[in-house]
Amino acid sequence: MHYSLMKRILVIGCPGSGKSTFSRTLHQLTDLPLYHLDLLYWNADKTTVDRTEFLKRLHDVLQKEAWIVDGNYASSLEMRLAACDTVFFLDYPVEVCLEGIQQRKGKIRTDMPWIETEDDKEFIDFIRSFNAQVRPELLKILQKYSDKEIYVFKSRDEANHFLEGKTLDI
Repeated sequence: MHYSLMKRILVIGCPGSGKSTFSRTLHQLTDLPLYHLDLLYWNADKTTVDRTEFLKRLHDVLQKEAWIVDGNYASSLEMRLAACDTVFFLDYPVEVCLEGIQQRKGKIRTDMPWIETEDDKEFIDFIRSFNAQVRPELLKILQKYSDKEIYVFKSRDEANHFLEGKTLDI
């Protein structure tokens, strides 16, 4: 699919898969506005906005003519899928995602309102169980939206090749 045909894009995948990095590059290539679900949901003090406020913020984004939205947030996935035209699923092995989490520790990120400095055991456990528990549900939901352009990348190389405009056999 040519970039100019994409107007409303979702980027999903396990935490640490590189959704935000992929989204930033896609934003640079397409000039589409970029929204990170984490910034709609989290406050700088690591508290969350209430569900009503989060859904209002998300609804406001989805009403726009064009966007890239990165993040999972299963409770709002179907709302986002109904509104998008293209989905990128970064479907990587758990080791790749755990490595991604370690690499971003201590770094300023444009997709989070704070700097991660230490491991969060509950978060690491979620990542370890993602492919067994969350991934099957994601795939099931994606099947319901087969009218969308859906790309599933199994490695960072596949995603990078796509962003570089190279042909993929996927």
